[in-house]
Amino acid sequence: MTQQTQQPGRETATLGGGCFWCTEAVFLGVEGVLSVESGYAGGEVAHPSYEQVCDGDTGHAEVVRVEFDPSVIGYREILEIFFATHDPTQLNRQGNDVGTQYRSGIYTFSPEQKKAAEASRAVFQKELGKHGVADAITTEIFDAPAFFYAEDYHQQYLAKNPNGYCGLGGTGVSCPIGLGVAAE
Repeated sequence: MTQQTQQPGRETATLGGGCFWCTEAVFLGVEGVLSVESGYAGGEVAHPSYEQVCDGDTGHAEVVRVEFDPSVIGYREILEIFFATHDPTQLNRQGNDVGTQYRSGIYTFSPEQKKAAEASRAVFQKELGKHGVADAITTEIFDAPAFFYAEDYHQQYLAKNPNGYCGLGGTGVSCPIGLGVAAE
C-alpha cells in the first residue's frame, strides 16, 4: 500500500475520470476540498510529459490529486462525486477523449480507502442497473502509484480557459448518498 504523509485535517484522493482538466474543475468547487492538482499516475516512466502520455506508450492515466478536509467532506462523498460526474462504464475514454490515459481509476492510500472504493463501485453498479444501464463499470482500483505533477499550463486549465473543451459527461445517474454504509 502506498503511504501518504498525513497532515492533521487533510486526506488525499487520487482519481482518474477522463481528462484531468474536467475532473479538476469538478472538485475545485466542492466545499471541503483544499487543493486539486492535475497529474499522471500508473505508468512506467518517471516524470512523463503530456506528449509522452498522449502517445499512449507510458501507461499513465490523467489523474487529479484531491486534498480534502475529512471533517467537512468524507472520502465516500468524494467518491460519490467522482462516479456521478464521469461515465465509469466507458473503457479508456470519456466522450471524444479516447486512449488509455482517459481510463477511470481510483488509486487508494489505505485499506480503508480501498474498501470504500470497492464498495462504492459495487453500489454504483447496482444503481446503474436500476436505471437501465447494463454496461459494467470499468473503474480500476489500485494502491496509489507515484503521482507526477502535470505541466503548469494544465493546472486549473478550464479556469484559465473558460471556453476550453471538456468531454466529461456522467451517465445521468446519481451516486447514492451513504453508499459505503449500504455496501458494507
